[in-house]
Amino acid sequence: MDYVCVEMSDLEKTLDGMTSDGLVQYDDGSVQLTEKGIKLGKEWQSLLLKKEPILETVAGLVDGSITGLVVIISAYAARLSARAATFATLLTLAAVAITNFSSFLLGGITEDLADMLTLQTLMNYSLSDMADREQKNKSLMLVKHLFGVLHKEISRSNLSAALICSSTTFAAGIVPALAYLTLPKPLDIVISLAIVVTVVGVFLVRYRSKKTNVHWKVMLLQTLAIVIVATVASLIIGSIT
Repeated sequence: MDYVCVEMSDLEKTLDGMTSDGLVQYDDGSVQLTEKGIKLGKEWQSLLLKKEPILETVAGLVDGSITGLVVIISAYAARLSARAATFATLLTLAAVAITNFSSFLLGGITEDLADMLTLQTLMNYSLSDMADREQKNKSLMLVKHLFGVLHKEISRSNLSAALICSSTTFAAGIVPALAYLTLPKPLDIVISLAIVVTVVGVFLVRYRSKKTNVHWKVMLLQTLAIVIVATVASLIIGSIT
């Protein structure tokens, strides 16, 4: 069997079908995606390759904001010196960012590989009852090559997701922390808390509302409740330990 398992006749039929569906413009060997095709392609990329960094952005903003808020309140309540507060801020944010990086990288790869194996098994099963043995073998070979390409692309997207989440986490926490460490009193605590509220109440809520088409008021209440509960719980645990 040849390595290339797609014949030109099959490709021609597929392109003709995509042309009739309005996905591509196919004329004299020239193929160009239509607006509908581009939109559908982006949807498939988002589904299979996770090109849209939704989870990692939301996780980074939430974790970074909560960490920064906990560090600021703890430093203010304990009256830490600037040097001690700086050390605690950098250590805590770096630990959370690195944890998010490793979690997204290892967890994402494991989850995606499991999903790919399940999808490949289902596709192989759906092709197993084809009457034409030669056509079935070509289809199975095509599926094998397809998932080989997907494996490489998904590995890259997982690395990108881990980097986005860790960098977003660090940035969301370090900005208000720097404001607290550098500004004079009492502007330090006021401005730093205002930055956290702005990130959580505006950027995060607006981003989530846009991606889910849910009213921003619902997202605001949900987000504030989660951030407040997580912050209070972290402060209580920190005071006990």
